[in-house]
Order: sequence, then structure tokens, then C-alpha cells
Amino acid sequence: MVYHSSFVHEEGITKACGCPLLPLKSHIKGPAPVSDQDRTDIVDEVITFFRANVFFRNFDIKSPADKLLIYLTFYINVALKRLEGCRTLAEGTKAIINLGLEKVPVPGESSFPFPGLFALPQSQKEAELLRNYLKQIREETSGRLLSVAYRPNGTPNKWWLAFAKRKFMNVIVP
Repeated sequence: MVYHSSFVHEEGITKACGCPLLPLKSHIKGPAPVSDQDRTDIVDEVITFFRANVFFRNFDIKSPADKLLIYLTFYINVALKRLEGCRTLAEGTKAIINLGLEKVPVPGESSFPFPGLFALPQSQKEAELLRNYLKQIREETSGRLLSVAYRPNGTPNKWWLAFAKRKFMNVIVP
């Protein structure tokens, strides 16, 4: 059974291209609202559910937050692929920073991994809002992923990096 997001009935949440701009426990500047530090956010959910959800080829979408869960699960898969050859936390951090510097594609662009997952942007402003949100949430996810993919002594956690070999929903990681 696929794990779904608990952010099903979030009232007053702004959306861009059908993607909910959920609050984040983040210090990174961006369009996401700030969440309480003691509350679970979507990044916590994705990291918690990643190792179970990555095995599924189909994902039944029950809420708009599930779409974000799918996107971030794929992003973690991409990030782990980049971390695969990194033997230290310093090397891993460098690889993740380089991943963060890449241009974030939005629906309608050829490099967007899941065409049809989100609606096409109705305006350039909506496209930029989604791009900035996805950039912010990817950076936040990357930072938190490093803390689980590497042990406190800086060595790789094989129980996480082994998942770099998995394909999520049969999508090949670039």
C-alpha cells in the first residue's frame, strides 16, 4: 500500500499549477509559508515514506499534496543517484549543491519529469511561482536528506544510498 500525504484538507493553501504551496519548516527564502518547527511538514513526510513508496510503480493520487509527494520522492531518487559515488559528507554536500544550481523545470517544459501531474501554468507569473516553490522545497529536501544519507561521522549510510538504484514509477533518473 502506498503511503499518502496527511495534508489532505489544508484550508487557505495557495496553489500554482494545481500544486499546493504547503508550509515548510525552512530557513531558505522562497514563496512557501513558514510552518511551526514542532509540526511535521511535507518534506518530513517524503523522507519518512521514501523507502516504502519508491518500490511502487503506480501511485493513486488522493489529494493535491500527493502530487507534491510524488514529485519530491522522484527528486530524492535523483539526489540519491548523485550521492551514490560520494564517500564523504563533504563530497555529498558538493554534489547536492550542484544539483540545486540546476534549472528547475515546470509543467509544460520538456525536462519536467511527470507531464500531466500538474496543470500547465496559466501565466508566466504562475510558472515562476511554482518554479521558485519547487526550488525552495528541493533545497530544503536536499539539506534534510544529507542528514539521513550520511551518518554523524560523515560516512555514507548504506541503508539510504542503496535506494539510489531503484526506479520510482519506472521513471529513469537522468
